[in-house]
Amino acid sequence: MHRPAQRQRQRLTRILVGAAAVPMMLVASGCSSDSGDGSGDDAKKDSGASASSSATEAGSVVKEAAYAKLPEPCKVFSSKTLKEMVPKGTKSNKEGKSGDGATRGNCSWNSLDNNGVDGSQFRWLNVSLLRFESDATRGTGEKLASEYFTKHAEDARSVEGAKDTKSQPLTGMGNEATLVTYDLKKKEGTFKQQTVVTRVENVVVTVDYNGAGLAGDKAPKVADLTKAAEKAAKEAVEAVRTANGAGGGSAAGGSTAPSKSPSPSKSAGQGSDLGKDSGTSKSPSKSATKKD
Repeated sequence: MHRPAQRQRQRLTRILVGAAAVPMMLVASGCSSDSGDGSGDDAKKDSGASASSSATEAGSVVKEAAYAKLPEPCKVFSSKTLKEMVPKGTKSNKEGKSGDGATRGNCSWNSLDNNGVDGSQFRWLNVSLLRFESDATRGTGEKLASEYFTKHAEDARSVEGAKDTKSQPLTGMGNEATLVTYDLKKKEGTFKQQTVVTRVENVVVTVDYNGAGLAGDKAPKVADLTKAAEKAAKEAVEAVRTANGAGGGSAAGGSTAPSKSPSPSKSAGQGSDLGKDSGTSKSPSKSATKKD
């Protein structure tokens, strides 16, 4: 009786062990199945994160700048305009040095009409062009150009030694424009300065024009100088548009990748230095304050 009872207990143990193995396998199978489902969830999460990242990158892309080119600075004015503004210096053009003609440029002319004992008439004309590209971190080219326009116009109103400074907004040229006028007394005489700062999309155009009556000749009329400067500024703005096709727009195609915006434009020409070759570009505002 003892041995049959022992055999029975051994048989029961084997059945229990075998029965216990089934749920263990099911649990293992369940874990494997759950692991597969988890991988699916992770894949969905990864996919969602990737989509979110793509959306963020897309959101950082800024609108292309309207204009991708600049005209040759010494060719923005017609021969007629030059003859009117610098009658004795239509071929005196001096192009300022620039490391990148696609983003900046300037050109100056000077004219000295010597009338002997009756005195002389001096004129100086300068145009500077500065183009801003869109930047993913700093904003659109138009925004950057507008910020520079505001600062540059303020600089033109703050020239050291300037007398009777006046400023007024202009219409009919570009997106925004300002005229600044003042007198600057130098050893040669009193120079009547006209500065027109204009923004057309992502390009800032500055036209500086001054005149003086020397050796006893009468000073030129401010109204005449102002009219000529405004006309020249409109012509320069049209030159920018023409260089980029009819109106520029999407045909111009500025860069949307992060890029270094050009440093503030600096104009060539010394104004009151009577046509002296300026060499490296210098700001007309700063050069006008040069002590003699």
